Amino acid sequence: MQKDFKKWHPIKELLENKEKVVYFHEREIWWCSLGVNVGFEEDGKNEYFERPALVLKKFNNNLLWILPLTSTEKFGKYYFQVDSEGRKSSVILSQLKAISNKRLLRKMRMISESDFNEIKKRVKSFL
Repeated sequence: MQKDFKKWHPIKELLENKEKVVYFHEREIWWCSLGVNVGFEEDGKNEYFERPALVLKKFNNNLLWILPLTSTEKFGKYYFQVDSEGRKSSVILSQLKAISNKRLLRKMRMISESDFNEIKKRVKSFL
């Protein structure tokens, strides 16, 4: 499948010039504009090249670590299944990414503390 980097660049420019302040917290799942990425890095989809992502770590009001999610059930040591508000998703533990809060589009929900603690434990085990 051919990736359309040319469509992504104007969206990236809009995000960079975004002035709206977004407040976020760890454990929240947000729709994030992740863009078109290289190789097997998880891409966004739709008009704003977006996908759900879990806020793993908030460094300050502008910078955070996220883990992308997929609605496809995936199993193995690099995936973690979450069921939040009746929605099943797989957190892709191998795709840890630092992003700007400008990529955050809309908050979806928050995962349980127990799931969040297990995800953090698993990610730490990879380091």
